Amino acid sequence: MSKSNFLENAILALLFNGTGIANMADNAGVAPLTSLYVSLHTADPGDAGTQSTSEITYTNYARVAVARTAEGWQVTGNAVSPAANIDFPTGTGGGGTATHFGIGTAPNGAGTLLYSGTVTPNIVCGNGITPRMSTTGTITED
Repeated sequence: MSKSNFLENAILALLFNGTGIANMADNAGVAPLTSLYVSLHTADPGDAGTQSTSEITYTNYARVAVARTAEGWQVTGNAVSPAANIDFPTGTGGGGTATHFGIGTAPNGAGTLLYSGTVTPNIVCGNGITPRMSTTGTITED
């Protein structure tokens, strides 16, 4: 069974922009999320993973908050991309290679992982390096 193009786009707009789906779903909870948190991973966190599964650990690393608005995420044609480049903190030590990204609900800790995908090309992280996820990173809803 597949979703209609309307529903695919509407689900992405609900999750990434906080835009309700008329007569079906809204973003009017007591304390709706105002940001989603993007993370980097050294391996695929998998469908059963959390935001901390295989999360990179270079010195000074932190997840990046991106607003759940059209200014944070562009939703169009059943796909979503960051509206601006997402720059992670510059490394001050340690290292690792980011092979995957994650998008979840928590600024730190296990958190709920909503989406994950590959980073192409992989990003070598560490001292003096500022990892960046560009606006060409696209997530699709099938």
